[in-house]
Amino acid sequence: MEAVERRERILHLLKQRTKPVTGAEIANHFGVSRQVIVQDIALLRAAGNEIIATPQGYMLPQREKSDNVRKVIACCHNRDQIMDELGIVVDLGGKALDVIVEHPLYGEIRGNLMIASRRDLNLFVSQLADTQAQPLAILTDGVHLHTIEAPNLEVMQEIISALREAGILVDQET
Repeated sequence: MEAVERRERILHLLKQRTKPVTGAEIANHFGVSRQVIVQDIALLRAAGNEIIATPQGYMLPQREKSDNVRKVIACCHNRDQIMDELGIVVDLGGKALDVIVEHPLYGEIRGNLMIASRRDLNLFVSQLADTQAQPLAILTDGVHLHTIEAPNLEVMQEIISALREAGILVDQET
């Protein structure tokens, strides 16, 4: 199979899926290495395709109309509190879409999370431990932003209140 055809098929595969697909799964599907898929994804993005990379894999953004509420919140905590912070969000019915830090040289650095369940959270924390990677918040002494999505304003308020009570939320009121 030619590389151009493989990339077209990768796009088709991602369009059919509503959940992320790992690079390894795509590589196995096409009988190539994961590195080849990483390069294919980079070329697809360079061609203007919006492909999101999450800890759970690659996906296309969902374009369906949603009544969900989104809010960017400021948090501050250490590495040991990641499970607590994101656990509050998912346990109350929310979804942590991303993490954002403000870097003095590069400006805004954003990492896609798409954590919507305890399963997603456990996978994320496991990958954090296995890779020995540092969370983005290490660049800002623990201060970071999250875009949180909730099914309604009431759930969003519960999440914010619980994060405040846990001492994780940085109150933005001046």
